[in-house]
Parts: sequence; structure tokens; C-alpha cells
Amino acid sequence: MYCKHILWQLLCGWNLVILCAHTRDSADMILYNARIYTVDRDFSCAEALAVRHGRIVAVGTSREILARWKAPQMLNLRGKYVYPGFYDAHAHLYSYGMSLQYADLRNTRSYNEVLERLKAYRRAYPHKRWIIGRGWNQNDWADKRFPTKEPLDSLFPDVPVCLTRVDGHALLANSRALALAGIDSTTRVNGGLVEKINGRLTGILLDKAMDRVYMRIPSPTPEEQEEAILMAEKRCFAVGLTSVAEAGISHELVEIYKRLYAQKRLHIRVYAMLTPTEENIERYLREGIIQTEYLSVRSFKVIADGALGSRGACLLEPYSDNPSTQGFLTIDSAWMDSFIRRISTTPFQINTHCIGDSANRLILKLYGQYIGGTEARTVQRNKRWRIEHAQIVADEDIGKFREYGIIPSVQPTHCTSDMHWAVERLGNKRITRAYRYNDLYEQRGIIAFGSDFPVEDIHPLYGFHAAVTRQDAYNKPEGGFQPDQRLTRETALRGMTIYAAFAGFEEQMKGSLEVGKLADIVVLNEDIMTIPAERLRAVQVLYTISGGTIVYKR
Repeated sequence: MYCKHILWQLLCGWNLVILCAHTRDSADMILYNARIYTVDRDFSCAEALAVRHGRIVAVGTSREILARWKAPQMLNLRGKYVYPGFYDAHAHLYSYGMSLQYADLRNTRSYNEVLERLKAYRRAYPHKRWIIGRGWNQNDWADKRFPTKEPLDSLFPDVPVCLTRVDGHALLANSRALALAGIDSTTRVNGGLVEKINGRLTGILLDKAMDRVYMRIPSPTPEEQEEAILMAEKRCFAVGLTSVAEAGISHELVEIYKRLYAQKRLHIRVYAMLTPTEENIERYLREGIIQTEYLSVRSFKVIADGALGSRGACLLEPYSDNPSTQGFLTIDSAWMDSFIRRISTTPFQINTHCIGDSANRLILKLYGQYIGGTEARTVQRNKRWRIEHAQIVADEDIGKFREYGIIPSVQPTHCTSDMHWAVERLGNKRITRAYRYNDLYEQRGIIAFGSDFPVEDIHPLYGFHAAVTRQDAYNKPEGGFQPDQRLTRETALRGMTIYAAFAGFEEQMKGSLEVGKLADIVVLNEDIMTIPAERLRAVQVLYTISGGTIVYKR
């Protein structure tokens, strides 16, 4: 009897072991048989992960995950390559969506080509009240002078025309548009420029002067705005972007995003930088930050100067190719001091667009007055104030990023787009102060990557390629432009994932593939960490996954 009892216990125990072995936890999705770059602290790799309720619940080997988890959606990736969803830390999602409805003037090789595209656009859209285009860049033309309005006046005498330069800091308007904007030869604009030659308007407007024309363009309907955002989201998912920083938006646009999320029509995650209007400042300081899985509203974006390509960037010394100008600030320094003081006692970030070395020096100085350098680590956790672009920084100022705990938010393709003409603007000595991404990274061991689209191409792998090679789409120049400023592939990947998330106070929920974080994932057909650099721009996105849902499949 005793032996039978022992035997019964042994049999029950064995059955329990078998039962446990075949009882697996339920997930919603499992990715396995992959090379997974988790981008965790140790930059570790895995083979599989499980997703439940939009978050990662397990990471490990394929054998471990398949033994413990089951899911209705199983993705056998057959050795393909997995990364955290890419995060563009400085872009213009809404503007990009709207620009898809404009005349595309990118990559034109002459002003005549611009005019031909405008004529084709007008034939396609004969009833539009304005002709709006974007993307021209006179630095890509044989004649590198700014274009003038006379050909536009001849072609479109009765239709207002507004053509924004690729950098968004200059536009060309015809006489009809200038008249509607109330601009004549006597017009002056603080923080902007109305260009005149021999006292006559050329049609070129820089920075704040552009607002005079923009204010006359008919506002899109809410439906058109929503359509633009959803169209932009689709393009983002196709290139592996799951999060985007909206660099400078109104509270009205925030409300549109909130509505789209509430209706479950929008799935890309947005970190919003508010324009610092008095209405925005009062509203959000009163209501406080917004932080959800999809929408973060906790920063203000200030534009301190213009762009290098349009000579609006504020420099410490005159432009080498136009000694009559040093560019200009687009803000009043006293206003900026007051604004920083006001925000410094709140949980909101300040993210300031600075291109020229003079603008960078001013903003770093003002930041330092309200941060101080003695508690850098605490400041980094609590403030995380940013310099957007940080394009030209003097040797005497670069260390202030470390001293004050400032995050550099850069766009690597700006370097490779500008390098063909930037030396003309700055000269051989001063060019060494520009696009110094490795120097900036070494200050704090962090650098956030963006593209500034639609200024640059939307594809994050173009920025990755530019950062690690300092070469353009044709893998030129050989050896790279200022190769000492190249970044490693690990740093570049972190720049477009976990560092971008950190720069927006979001590193606890995104930016790496770790248990508990959002299941934002991109799957590529090749390994960007190991393939030859000249193939990086040709890598294809196979899947983009947002919150455990496939939002793009090639």
C-alpha cells in the first residue's frame, strides 16, 4: 500500500511537470528567429521577443520565448534584423503632410526647372487660389544667386505665388503675393529681411518677413489638416519611423492631434514643441504638461536665428562670401532672457533653434544663467534643455553643453547637404566649427538625431548613413567630409532611438526593446550595424510595428 502511494505521488508529480511544460503564457505577437538589437544599456542582442497589450513582455532566445509564450501572431523573421522603432527628434510632420500637396521644387538644378515645374503644377491644379511650392535651393544651381520675382510675374500675373526655400527660412513671392501681404520697398521687419536691389523688391523674404505672406494664404480646413497628418504618418511608417518630434506647433494643432488619437485614427507618436506665443505659454503653464503613450506636450521651441543657406544664420563674424552681413537674430535677447526665466521654474523644456555661432553663444549663455554648472547631473534629469541644430559652435562654447547639461539635437543630413557650399559661407577656418557632431556627443555622451523634414528627406537611414560616413547619397567625398566628426554606428543608432527618447523625457517607455516598454519595432532586410556603409541608404524596411500592431509591411 505504501509503495502504491509513493508511485501515485511520483506519477502525479510527473504529470504536473508535463502540464507545466505545455502551459505557456499568452502574448499577442511573437517575433523570433531574428537578430534583435535591443539598444539597452549594454547594447545587447537577442533572437526573439513577445508582445502583449502593446508592450514588450519578454526578450530572449527563440528557444526561451517559444517555450514560454504562445501568440496568435507569430513572425518568423528568418534571420532578419530588428531595431527599436526609429524616432525623428526634430521634424515637421504637419508641414510635411501639407507640403505633399504643394509644387515639389526639391532637387531642381536651375531656376528654369523651377518655372517648368510650376507651369506643370498650374496645369494640374488650375483652380487653386494660390500657387504654393517648396524645396528650391539656389546653392544647387549653376547661378547661385537668389532667384527674383520677374519670371513669376510674367507667368502668373494674377495668381499669388509663394515658393519656400528648402530650409524654410526664405521664400520667393511674386508681385501679386507681395501686394496682398502689404509689402513694398519701405517695409522693414525686425528679425527678418525684405530683400531689395537698387531699391526695388526682388521677391525674396527671410525669416520673420515671410510671415507677412504666409498670413495671406487661405487657411486649410480641419479636414485638410487631418488628411495632411494622416498622409505624413503613412510616409513615416514606410521608412520605419514610429515617433516624431513636431518642432513648433500651435495649440490648435495640438487639439487636432488629440482628436485624431481619441478617434483612434492616428498611431504615430508625437512629441510636440509648442511655438512660444503668449497664448501658448499661458495656456500650457496653466494646464501643465501632457504625457500619454501617444502624445507628449512639454516643451517650447524658440527660433533664435535663420539658416546658413539663406545667410540668415547669426554669425560672430561676417559671411565669407558676403562680408556685408553677419546674419541676424530672429528674437530679442531681452525677451529671450525673460522667457527662459519664466520657464525655468516649470517642468517644461526649452528647445532653441541655433544655427550660427553667435546664436549658439547667446542661447548657451542665457541657459547657463538659469541652470548653472555645479549640479549638471541633476539639471540633466530635470531640465534637459536642448539646442536644435547646434550647427556652428565656437571652440570657446562647445564645453558649455557639458557644463550646463544641454542636449544637442542635430540633423546629420544637414551636414552632407550643406558641405558642397558651406565652406563658401564660412571660410576654411570657421568651417571646422560647423557640424561637429562627435565633439558635441563627447560633451555629455548623448546626441539626439532628427532630419528636419521636409527640409531634408524623411528617411532616418539617410541620417544614419550621413552620421557614420559624413558622405552624401553618392558616397562622396571619399573618406568623408570632416571625417574626425564621424560617429560610430552604435552611437548613431542610439541617436535615433534611445537618445531621441531621452531628449523628450520618454526613455522609460520607448527607445529600446526592453521588457515593459512600448512595442515600437522596425524590421530591416539588412543589418545596418555591419553591412558596407555604401549600402546603408538602400536598406529596406520590411515591417514597422507600433504598439504591437503592424502598421507597415513591405
